[in-house]
Amino acid sequence: IKNSMSKAKREIPFLERPIIETHFHLDMLKSMSRDEVVEKTRLYNIEKMITISTSSKNLDEVISIADTYPEIYCTQGLHPHEGKEWNEEVKAHILRNLKDSKKNKKILAIGEIGLDYYYSRSPREEQLKAFEEQLQMAVDHNFPVVIHSREADEDTTSVLNNFSSLLKRKGVIHSFTSGLELAQFAINENFYLGFNGIITFKNAENVRDALRLTPLEKILLETDSPFLTPDPFRGIENAPFYLPFIAQKVAEVKGVDLDLILRLAYQNSVDLFKF
Repeated sequence: IKNSMSKAKREIPFLERPIIETHFHLDMLKSMSRDEVVEKTRLYNIEKMITISTSSKNLDEVISIADTYPEIYCTQGLHPHEGKEWNEEVKAHILRNLKDSKKNKKILAIGEIGLDYYYSRSPREEQLKAFEEQLQMAVDHNFPVVIHSREADEDTTSVLNNFSSLLKRKGVIHSFTSGLELAQFAINENFYLGFNGIITFKNAENVRDALRLTPLEKILLETDSPFLTPDPFRGIENAPFYLPFIAQKVAEVKGVDLDLILRLAYQNSVDLFKF
């Protein structure tokens, strides 16, 4: 009986409404082939997915992936870990891709950009320079932004304060784990907050508090796979087909019907990214 109950708990639910995966990294998934990931994801009503650029090495790769699969889209940008890579050559590379009619049909945003002072794999001044210049790129070319912020609430707020009024399409602070002050600032400035498997973690009450604060009209669903696998699958590689668990947990934390979460999160994704 215990074995059958455990198996049932681990079964991925099929949700009747379609879901949009707003943030994952298909080029980083290793446990399955790309075709296998996409085929399995299709079984669970995940209608669209955005695979995210993180470095100069995968700017073209994410475009190629998006061109290969009709439901996959992509972004262009350097993660704060790679801030030390930011230079005029990389900037020109991104601009060429944004302007190339053959490449830009599926580019939806500038990202993943931002600040990460937890690991500080790039010096803070280089992270700040890359963040600000990529925000300006989004302003100049009318793209929304996908923002990563970890242990950098004050500087993230300060930088966004300078650009928020210039960004016509705003963006999302993805994988939100920051404080409630940054959450409230982002909401007030009309940014979205992205929530993933972290909300299922036992020790992530701070993230659930941020979710409780966030209006339904500002919530996006994501996995950030292959990272941050939700319960009950922690310990194995994450993938977009685990999104139903995240949607269910969001509904539980918000105390609303799952159908409402699915409907609004879908519309929020369309409103921001304009697929």
